[in-house]
Amino acid sequence: MTFDLKQNIVSYMKRDSRLSSVLHALLHMAEQDGPVTSETLAQCLGTNPVVVRRTMGYLREAGIVTSDRGHAGGWRIHADLGSVTLRQLHEALGEPVVFAVGNRNEIPECLVEQSVNAALQGTFAEAEALLLKRFSEITLADLAADFSRRHAAARRKRS
Repeated sequence: MTFDLKQNIVSYMKRDSRLSSVLHALLHMAEQDGPVTSETLAQCLGTNPVVVRRTMGYLREAGIVTSDRGHAGGWRIHADLGSVTLRQLHEALGEPVVFAVGNRNEIPECLVEQSVNAALQGTFAEAEALLLKRFSEITLADLAADFSRRHAAARRKRS
């Protein structure tokens, strides 16, 4: 029996896809005239309505969405699409770790571990700063415009 370390590591890494899911949900919501229920969003995302409510609650606290209760209730985008950046959404979700790669800290007194961590730490910090800077430059309006272009091209292709 052989052991593939690379495959093993990849298969156990848990990715935080909340930002991607939130963007997916918000783009669906932007296409609707009225509120969108947690159940409808859950179907779009292939998840549970409870997960949608919990996640959208973070966005409500940040003032990005609102919710209406009752039979005709649901989630609505409250903020202007052009003013909401990916960085704001990332922050609203509690600033989850951006990279799954990190330093070992099991034996802090180990000189090898210290050398490796010193080499990696600055690089990780630079990469994260660059990613967050780019997140600050992309708005929901940018994504909505890209989706509209792709949707129009797909319709033309089918015709």
